[in-house]
Amino acid sequence: MARSSAPRSRARKPQARPETPQSLGFRMPAEWEPHEATWLAWPHHTEDWPGKFAAIPWVVAEMVRYLHRHELVRLVAGNARQEQRASRVLDRAGVDLSRVEFHRFPTDRSWLRDSGPIFVTNGSELGATCWRFNAWTRYNNWEKDSLVARKIADSARARAWRPRWRNRPVVLEGGSIDVNGCGTLITTEECLLGDKQVRNRGMDREDYEQIFAEYFGVRKVLWLGSGIAGDDTGGHVDDLARFVGPRTVVTVIETNRGDENYQLLIENFRRLREMTDQDGRPLEVVELPMPRPLFFDGYRLPASYANFYVANQVVLVPTFNDPNDRTALGILGKLFPDRAVVGIHCVDLVWGFGTIHCSTQQQPKAKHQSPERE
Repeated sequence: MARSSAPRSRARKPQARPETPQSLGFRMPAEWEPHEATWLAWPHHTEDWPGKFAAIPWVVAEMVRYLHRHELVRLVAGNARQEQRASRVLDRAGVDLSRVEFHRFPTDRSWLRDSGPIFVTNGSELGATCWRFNAWTRYNNWEKDSLVARKIADSARARAWRPRWRNRPVVLEGGSIDVNGCGTLITTEECLLGDKQVRNRGMDREDYEQIFAEYFGVRKVLWLGSGIAGDDTGGHVDDLARFVGPRTVVTVIETNRGDENYQLLIENFRRLREMTDQDGRPLEVVELPMPRPLFFDGYRLPASYANFYVANQVVLVPTFNDPNDRTALGILGKLFPDRAVVGIHCVDLVWGFGTIHCSTQQQPKAKHQSPERE
């Protein structure tokens, strides 16, 4: 029998799926888990605080003064001149500069929660997810900030990933999410699914949940509705609701029925009361008050006690010269009995449309850092 002259068909080998943090056992830890360091950027963009900028470096110095007692502070300064200014202010504020590590990266703004990397770990190695940053789709000066995440990841010697969806880099800010470290993430529909400040056109709820699973090790996503009034990010959850324990969430509540926040915060509270964690267990929901509406130069500012930052042995909480300052500090003090809960005056800082959590980015402790890159 004659052998066929037709070419043989060769079975194609299936392409290997790219390694993701989840496939290598990485996860995003909760903020209260041990830190190696806190990253901040020295403020320099005066237009973020028109008429009030002179006070801002001193607010940041106060944050550093408390943080550096418990963990290393890694401070981004754009150049030698900024580093010198920062050193002078910090020294006058009583900061031990041996506990501050300077990194000279140029930035557009100082909101590292959103422009910096979001760190992950597998217990022994440090990883960093470096998302695309475009200034909340709102401002046109973001080119320098868009490079910061990878520079920080390299400085931290973290294994780095650039998340993509349909071959496009994914836009995500750290202030738009919060995790319990056990597999549950909380975010808002307004920020990620809304039609006003569109981060990733075409991405839907399921796409985000898949991305969060692959890059943060998340098994369940809790979707709240809208963020607070005055928030120029378009619904960041870190002004709204935060995990303070594996199954405990604090959420801000407005008691004045005439305030524009009243109905949307009630709706979010109702959703949380019906939600469960990654294992189907109901959440414990704790109410956190809102300060009275804060306006400056005709703008409603996003003043919220939910923008606190949990560091090693200390919790920094924004305060606003408001009667509810004491109430908020008391509630958070009970939720973090093993940490000092400290108020940081933020009436000036919030004029830049952010406060403490927006300024900080935690680097979790890992047994060793990896020089590998993806």
